[in-house]
Amino acid sequence: MSEPDEVLDCRGQRCPLPVINLARRVPGLPAGAVVRVLADDPAAAVDIPAWCRMRGHEFLAAHPDAGPAYDVRV
Repeated sequence: MSEPDEVLDCRGQRCPLPVINLARRVPGLPAGAVVRVLADDPAAAVDIPAWCRMRGHEFLAAHPDAGPAYDVRV
């Protein structure tokens, strides 16, 4: 697992807060940056990839043993 450009800790937050916080953070990042979202809400496993498809960002990977964590390229 390579290191991301930014880590967004959303552990303890319930749907839809992890996606909302990701959406708020993305505009401040340069194109191509990788954000790792730490989110222990089970809905994040579906919500984050779906948000990427809707917004045109690349969902890179899920890391179930790392928080769990989800990598997104903006």
